[in-house]
Amino acid sequence: MPKVLISDKMDPRAAAIFRERGVEVDEITGKTPEELIAIIGNYDGLAIRSSTKVTKAILDAATNLKVIGRAGIGVDNVDIPYASAKGVIVMNTPFGNSITTAEHAIALMFALARQIPEANAQTQQGLWPKNGFMGVEVTGKTLGLIGAGNIGSIVATRALGLKMKVVAFDPFLTPERAIEMGVEKADLDTLLARADFITLHTPLTDQTRNILSRENLAKTKKGVRIINCARGGLIDEAALKDALDSGQVAGAALDVFQTEPAKDSPLFGTPNFICTPHLGASTDEAQVNVALQVADQLSDYLLDGGITNALNVPSLSAEEAPKLKPYMRSPKSWAAWSASSKATRSLALR
Repeated sequence: MPKVLISDKMDPRAAAIFRERGVEVDEITGKTPEELIAIIGNYDGLAIRSSTKVTKAILDAATNLKVIGRAGIGVDNVDIPYASAKGVIVMNTPFGNSITTAEHAIALMFALARQIPEANAQTQQGLWPKNGFMGVEVTGKTLGLIGAGNIGSIVATRALGLKMKVVAFDPFLTPERAIEMGVEKADLDTLLARADFITLHTPLTDQTRNILSRENLAKTKKGVRIINCARGGLIDEAALKDALDSGQVAGAALDVFQTEPAKDSPLFGTPNFICTPHLGASTDEAQVNVALQVADQLSDYLLDGGITNALNVPSLSAEEAPKLKPYMRSPKSWAAWSASSKATRSLALR
């Protein structure tokens, strides 16, 4: 019987699925890296969220590990190239919290447009600042979408429902898909010059790091409002602070920071700045969805060989696995192929 470790807090229904499917499971959370290294060799699968950092040291100790499942989208906490070199498949659950994250971006957009946090704080102080806050409508405004994949496309749908115009930058967005989404495909400079609001929905890669750099922030339409619910590091935070102080950027709302937990930031205390502590996926529905999905995906692989949402090998159904698995590259060879062919990842969060 295969054995799985759940090393981060997860909805208890995930463990129930493993047991129902015939997979032995242990829920051992909050361990230090050293404590995890001491026990990881006993497991065929590892189910994580964002707290567990799957490093080279942990992978070296995981002598029986076959698959890692991330309950959520981001896999910044997994050393995927080294996992591939060790022959370990890495999966995520890219669709379980997509709606939740998209809704959080829309919520922050409205909070910026109407200065809701500041108005709430002053009202609760008994100040009644009715004339102190002048907001803007979102109707008729242009939303600049950086990254038009799974989450970005949901944001676009919501924005179009609000009667906004949507301009999207994503090198992997085809003209046909743009038409289907109802958005205008544009290059980054065009988006920066036209957008009244900018929202980011892209992973952090070498190509996207500081995509809103000091130089690019200077290209934005004066008075733009910026939302980031994707990944810290997409925006130069010091440059954003200066742009807010100068009025080039009228407001910014960040759910993610370059360093997390964000105990200090040049942005803290800046007028017209809103922040939340990485809450994009924090709804009851999303937490249940990603936990159930990761349990199903790991069980499928360990019991039947089915591969879903893997990041270092192609997907493979349980029905196809017995026939095709002998002909498939291992995670190690796929990693080598990817590096040699200079394969690139989409801006879109998968």
